[in-house]
Amino acid sequence: MSVPDQAVTGDDAGPQAAPDASSHAAPHAALDSALDSAVRGYLDHLAVDRGLAENTLSSYRRDLRRYAAVLAERGRAAIGQAGEDDVLAFLSGLREGDQRHPPLSAGSAARAVVAVRGLHRFALREGLATADPARDVKAPAPPRRLPKAISLDQVERLLAAADPEDTPRGLRDRALLELLYGSGARISEAVGLDVDALDLGDGLARVSGKGGKTRMVPIGGYAQRAVGAYLARARPELVKAGRGLPALFLNARGGRLSRQGAWMVLRAAAERAGLRDVSPHTLRHSFATHLLDGGAEVRVVQELLGHASVTTTQVYTLGAVQLLREVYDTSHPRARGER
Repeated sequence: MSVPDQAVTGDDAGPQAAPDASSHAAPHAALDSALDSAVRGYLDHLAVDRGLAENTLSSYRRDLRRYAAVLAERGRAAIGQAGEDDVLAFLSGLREGDQRHPPLSAGSAARAVVAVRGLHRFALREGLATADPARDVKAPAPPRRLPKAISLDQVERLLAAADPEDTPRGLRDRALLELLYGSGARISEAVGLDVDALDLGDGLARVSGKGGKTRMVPIGGYAQRAVGAYLARARPELVKAGRGLPALFLNARGGRLSRQGAWMVLRAAAERAGLRDVSPHTLRHSFATHLLDGGAEVRVVQELLGHASVTTTQVYTLGAVQLLREVYDTSHPRARGER
């Protein structure tokens, strides 16, 4: 995830006056004053001209003070003396930590790099430096997170909660959620389906994915029955309120169900089922995870999901590997021998 290049504001009123040349202040006091003056000038600029949220400003203020301290320790008397090696040393210290600071996560370190890059762009623009040493320094990539999936039991509870009263809208909602989980389709692909894109006899649907690419996805028996019931008993009632659109899933006015409308369908079912933090992508992730847990090959799941690269799909296998490791560690007689 890339982090937007933004910056921060300070808690001081404005830039400090430069120290008197005749002053007998210690060298580090003058050093700190010069660096802090550049930092405060940048922070004040962002506070006034960019209007960042106070929480963001507080975080950036801490990051930039830490950066100024690193520069001072490395003998840089002004922001214009910093080089790329100083920026890299700062980044290394963020991830490794030191006696005064614990190591930062990749996300927090990325935020600090963004603040430093903004400071150096400001210094270059204001004539405080002749080059930008942070321009080519990349923020660390955040750790790859496993997609969220729910268990099969939770899926069944969710689907059962979609149609509590056997109404036309309830039949539609059950058909929508069964299709999302049964095919792994994206929510935009599901609401974009037309009736003639379905072949319930063969259990297939033609969906249009990212970039306008179409693919055929299988529809399981449960989804076939749910969609069939919706087409026979519910859609004719919903279509009466509209203009006979070819859309498969219709709203109460007979128009095509929107992504937001589908999201509300899922949220309502999740609340009735007592499930939290369930999104349309949760069903897609669960579809992929349950296939892999059942022995499906990664490349097959890749095709079903419509991923351009198999590496995108392989993130789902991380959960399976962790589960296997847990089973091995608790079951094998020599899994936890002394080392």
